[in-house]
Amino acid sequence: MAGRHKRHRGRKIDGILLLDKPVGLTSNAALQEVKRAYGAAKAGHTGSLDPIATGLLPICFGEATKLSGFFLSADKRYHAVLQLGVATDTGDREGAVVQRSHVDLGDEEIDRVMDMFRGDIEQIPPMYSALKKDGRPLYELARQGVEVERQARPVTVYSLAWQSLDGNRLVADLHCSSGFYVRSLAHDIGAALGCGAHVDSLSRTAVGQFELEAAVSLSCIKTLQEDHAKLGELLIPGDRGLDHLPGITLSPDAAYYLVRGQAVRAAALPQSGLVRLYADEAGFLGVGKVLGDGRVAPKRLFQSAQ
Repeated sequence: MAGRHKRHRGRKIDGILLLDKPVGLTSNAALQEVKRAYGAAKAGHTGSLDPIATGLLPICFGEATKLSGFFLSADKRYHAVLQLGVATDTGDREGAVVQRSHVDLGDEEIDRVMDMFRGDIEQIPPMYSALKKDGRPLYELARQGVEVERQARPVTVYSLAWQSLDGNRLVADLHCSSGFYVRSLAHDIGAALGCGAHVDSLSRTAVGQFELEAAVSLSCIKTLQEDHAKLGELLIPGDRGLDHLPGITLSPDAAYYLVRGQAVRAAALPQSGLVRLYADEAGFLGVGKVLGDGRVAPKRLFQSAQ
């Protein structure tokens, strides 16, 4: 319409940034800060961290946002400090205190309780979560004082090791499957110990094969805000986040038909599951699903490949 300015859509950027999220920000707030610094047209994060939590938050730009779902299903690692003797309604230090107890624990008792939460377990999600009941997030109901029954969900704890007990602060490292709530773990450990507990601090140290050591701080991103070249150097290719999937190179003919939506034959396919798909000239095409009859079908393709 005449007289109106054309809406600024931002720069087209593809790739993944490994962000070290600072404490005090929601994951979406951190995402918006990074998106603004890059001037990016399209960006999304790959799984929320609570405001009290720090650590690894992969942020996908452009075509890489198509892969965010694969990061959501990746396993995670955390470094957590649990405050024993105090339980809160949120399961972390920001909640209202609902229980205070004396703490007098020995190493053997902590070892015994920790062992209860290793392997395949059932976990009840906290009320203060983004899960929905009748279309409403549970945290909205919780803020109104409403508590609803939640179904326990299967999760896996690959490793859980406590490092020290300093006063009433229990320091632990955790490697778990997707969909795991550390706040629920703190609540359950506190209940099993008979003293209550909550998360005092939390850092996510790994998402799949990505590790916190490779992450960049938000302050660094802001410092480089006007330097697009250096900001670009911090991005990694989208397929780097899929190293846990087998890589398959298609023939030129097979690649031609696959990017047009057809299942194609490929050599060296696994029997089932998802694979990374490549073509010699086009490079990374996207993710495919093995059909089991010697063919692979497109699952999620990059626009540049189509």
